[in-house]
Amino acid sequence: MADAYCVFDIETAPLEWDSFDEAQHEYLLRGATTPEEQDKKKAEMALSPMTAQVVCLGIIHFEKDESGDFIEKKRSAYYQDNSIDEGEFIREDLQSGAHYIRCNERTLLGNFWKLLKLNPRLHLISFNGRTFDAPFLMLRSAVLRVKPTRNLMEGTRFNYPLHTDLIDELCFYNGSQSGATRRYNFDFFTKAFGVKSPKSEGVDGSKVAEYFRDGKGKEISEYCLRDVQATWELFQIWKEYLTMR
Repeated sequence: MADAYCVFDIETAPLEWDSFDEAQHEYLLRGATTPEEQDKKKAEMALSPMTAQVVCLGIIHFEKDESGDFIEKKRSAYYQDNSIDEGEFIREDLQSGAHYIRCNERTLLGNFWKLLKLNPRLHLISFNGRTFDAPFLMLRSAVLRVKPTRNLMEGTRFNYPLHTDLIDELCFYNGSQSGATRRYNFDFFTKAFGVKSPKSEGVDGSKVAEYFRDGKGKEISEYCLRDVQATWELFQIWKEYLTMR
């Protein structure tokens, strides 16, 4: 078992439509013939670091104490506010007691890579992070000319170091459309294992873009940290009942 863990999750939202040129507009909407199909294509932009931005990064950092128990060292949500100068942070407390830190996107990304550089053996925990969060952070950093300090895509599909992606573990690296190793979504897995769903407060990932446009940073941050907390609780269940080490 690792000596330190970082549970993490990101929330993303599409970049402004007007930031793309006409050729890009045509490419992004290719095949969409109705307004509904075009709206769906635009919403899907949130899934790619070429067409979307990181609007929130939630982390909980745990370290092992002398007795072997894990204690929480940090619980924070970094929320993107590009009106803030690079390298600057504005910190406030959330209702949950965690920290809500506003900074621009380059600073948000740079701070995450700094954490990994300062803690080279820090073990990451995510849900679907190997497929989404990790490559998104890597590529979005490159787009913004921020140098990653760890290759989050190192290794192979079945064996990657210093990262536990629970969707892979709960599907035994054999995720399928049906059957015993079906790749259920996070909400379904949490409810199945008796963990409080992050969506229980009425916010889910589909609302992040709208909330971001409306400046609801605290609501997004609280939701992101609920995701992170649920991931940690799901990890503990997996570690206790499904690992043989």
